[in-house]
Amino acid sequence: MRVGNIRFGTRELLDIAIAWAALSVAFALFFGGGGRAIMYQPDVLLGLLPASLVTAGLGFLLHEMAHKVTAIKFGQVAEFRADYGMLFLAVAGALAGFLFAAPGAVYHRGQATLREHGLIAVAGPLTNVALGLLFFPLELLLGGMLGDVAGLGVRINFLLAGFNMIPFGPLDGNTVKKWSFAAFLGFGLPCFALAAWALFGFSFI
Repeated sequence: MRVGNIRFGTRELLDIAIAWAALSVAFALFFGGGGRAIMYQPDVLLGLLPASLVTAGLGFLLHEMAHKVTAIKFGQVAEFRADYGMLFLAVAGALAGFLFAAPGAVYHRGQATLREHGLIAVAGPLTNVALGLLFFPLELLLGGMLGDVAGLGVRINFLLAGFNMIPFGPLDGNTVKKWSFAAFLGFGLPCFALAAWALFGFSFI
């Protein structure tokens, strides 16, 4: 399958669909109160799931596509692969009341400089920040159910940005830090502040 000049393989499309569904369930569980929501407030969970499919799903998809498009721009061959162990952990963690959202990654191959690797990595979190900022005025202006959905979009995307900028293991922040510590601070600190605001209701900026 092709979208413009971007090619998607059959396995890649399947991995994207499964990761989209699993992350949406995980975020709905997390914001709905975890495993207790299933037993005591199933209507809350069912109400959150469609909104999570739109907000978490869109955030995940565009995050990964930002990696893929940027990698292709630098002459790489790039495809998304789901990590099914991490997807299970995301759902199981959300049931327990915490969230670890690492659904997989865009793997790319080809010659690339350290700077290009860093730019490919940071493209994902910056896309989530942009999405959160797009959802924010909608939350303020719409009100009601649509305003609640937009508010969920703000929080989910800011959380995804902050989480992915953690400088650990395969996360984007670690790749950016290896490229440039100054770039890591410049991009990472705003992402962490926005994630803190999304999670706790305050910001460091």
